[in-house]
Amino acid sequence: MMEKKRTSLFMLILVAALVLLTGLTGCGSSSVQPGQQVQGNGAPSSGNEAAKAGGDSQAGLSKSLNLFIWSEYIPPSVLEAFEKEYGVKVNISTYSSNEEMFAKLSVNSSGYDLAVASDYMVDLMRKQQLMEKLDYSSISNIKNVGPEFLKRSSDPEGAFSVPYMWGNVVIAVNADKVSIPISGYRDLLNPKLKGSLVVLDDARSMIGIANQMQGKSLNETDPAVLEKSKELLSQLMPNVKAFDSDSPKTLLVSGEVAAGIVYGAEASLARQENPAIKTILPQEGMELWQDNFVIPKGSPNKKTAETFINFILRPDISAEISKHYPYANPNLAAHELIDKAVLEDPAVYPPKEDLAKGEYMVDIGDAAKQYDRIWSEIKLE
Repeated sequence: MMEKKRTSLFMLILVAALVLLTGLTGCGSSSVQPGQQVQGNGAPSSGNEAAKAGGDSQAGLSKSLNLFIWSEYIPPSVLEAFEKEYGVKVNISTYSSNEEMFAKLSVNSSGYDLAVASDYMVDLMRKQQLMEKLDYSSISNIKNVGPEFLKRSSDPEGAFSVPYMWGNVVIAVNADKVSIPISGYRDLLNPKLKGSLVVLDDARSMIGIANQMQGKSLNETDPAVLEKSKELLSQLMPNVKAFDSDSPKTLLVSGEVAAGIVYGAEASLARQENPAIKTILPQEGMELWQDNFVIPKGSPNKKTAETFINFILRPDISAEISKHYPYANPNLAAHELIDKAVLEDPAVYPPKEDLAKGEYMVDIGDAAKQYDRIWSEIKLE
């Protein structure tokens, strides 16, 4: 009887141990599930694949991350994937221009953990000491970015910024509504286009375009040239129906406007919904830009911000962003997962000869005040 009890007790302990071991194994496998992410082709990548791609642990991360970014620039699916994998909720705040972003960060940079800034604004923020230096031991996926997008003049040592997307400004034309030939910005001054244009609500872009109409630099600071640019924009204003930097494609697709000065990705998205919309690469030369992740000075969650940057640089995640918002992607490792039609779209990835005529914005110092003054006066006309 005692022997049977001992045997029964032994068996009970053995069964309990097996159940406990199975439970622990189950916990181990469930820890892989948060690592599953949607790839650009719609297939999930496992936690092991995420680790190979440069994944991070949750150690030392905050429960939330405050991101300051352009609107319609990062899909909810990516934010949800990050929260699922790391347990960090991403709170989004948006702005409509680099200048708006700069103004808010100048007042309270520690209110945001991470921001997106264009090249010329990175330069200004670096000079104003408004950014934290990056710890690249937390951003191993930087290896996926093409070298031509790194250590640019705005951040020569690459100490403060990581490329997110790049792109251009183009002319989008609804061929069903526009009968006149358009090959450049000057053609948009034609009175036949009265009340039919949408243009960017951006002083640097629009005055820069007027500079280019004169054969001058996008970054011109000569007061005489800028006054002439003001005259050209005054001629353009009767043709402008709306100012929209956030989502001009909506007006193009609906037919509320016949043409516009828009970002290349917006023209591409508009054409997907309305094939009558064509893209013109302006003969005067394009504005080119590169947007970058930066960590504002005093960010309370710097490690979490760097972990998020590293997550975004995973090829599958970067490709997922391009699937929703087809801006040109500096993540060359992601190109294998991006739709070939996007990679071959000249509105998004312009031919080399057009890129050669393009120009990036740079910090123009005190002349920026003159740009702001001119633009404010123009919009009041």
